[in-house]
Amino acid sequence: MSAHFKKLALIGIGLIGSSIALAARRQGLVEVISIATRRQETLDEARELNLGDIYTLDAAEAVRGADLVILCAPVGAYAALAEAIAPALEPGAIVSDVGSVKEHVVKVVGPHVPAGVHFIPGHPIAGTEHSGPSAGFAELFAGRWCVLTPTAGVPQAATDRLVGFWQAMGSMVECMDAAHHDMVLAITSHIPHLIAYNIVGTVADLEADTKSEVIKFSASGFRDFTRIAASDPVMWRDVFLTNRDAVLEMLGRFNEDLSRLQRAVRTGDGPALEALFTRTRAIRRSIINAGQETAAADFGRPHEQPPTPEPTPVRDHGGGDDA
Repeated sequence: MSAHFKKLALIGIGLIGSSIALAARRQGLVEVISIATRRQETLDEARELNLGDIYTLDAAEAVRGADLVILCAPVGAYAALAEAIAPALEPGAIVSDVGSVKEHVVKVVGPHVPAGVHFIPGHPIAGTEHSGPSAGFAELFAGRWCVLTPTAGVPQAATDRLVGFWQAMGSMVECMDAAHHDMVLAITSHIPHLIAYNIVGTVADLEADTKSEVIKFSASGFRDFTRIAASDPVMWRDVFLTNRDAVLEMLGRFNEDLSRLQRAVRTGDGPALEALFTRTRAIRRSIINAGQETAAADFGRPHEQPPTPEPTPVRDHGGGDDA
């Protein structure tokens, strides 16, 4: 199954969109890249960086003739974008996205996708705390997971083609149900970001002299929290508003566990604390063994070279909960 596309339309051109443009171009996956964004200054920046071939403020114009369309804007804008591009979508085209939530995307985009157009939501689990067209780099997806959540009725051949596209950019690809994706990402990504924003916000509320001391003596723990809390505020606002149910479910579990930990600290229950820390250490080891850990954050590590695509068959990816 060929992962090559004649025209790729990127609707939004921040970190993920620009990285797709660079990776797809370097791997020879597309012939033409069309870029649409709502702000002229962002479009001008993308043009200066030579990220595409066609630049427009009109999303519908960008998708005309495209056989692959990827929404790279904040998920809160998806409904309006889907409605705008629907009449211009080509029969047989694949429509996907890069949003961190998937049930909401299915709900607001799906009804606008015309018959004969293949809707396959996606989520590349990769990023840095930087944003904007200049933040992208072709190696962003190397060795990182991309989750696809194909909607009902999508031909397997279309899914395989999109799988091949992401694999050619260096990603490992998994297909799963949209609801399952949202629950898993709520605890692995969304809740950690919420905690990071809260802790850094607490520091921001401290008296000036205390705040300066905290910043001065920041160790690795707080330093990592500030990196996470520096992520795109608009994107994360939309994540929490559109994945509300899964976030609240996992936040409830977290609060219950935090209460038990608080009790152990208050009562001096050393064995309970040590047992918890032993269990969590094992989780860290599992992450390392899975190859999802590096010594530096994404923005600081040497960028890996994604593998050169080979014409090998793509394994059958179903739509079940194969997390």
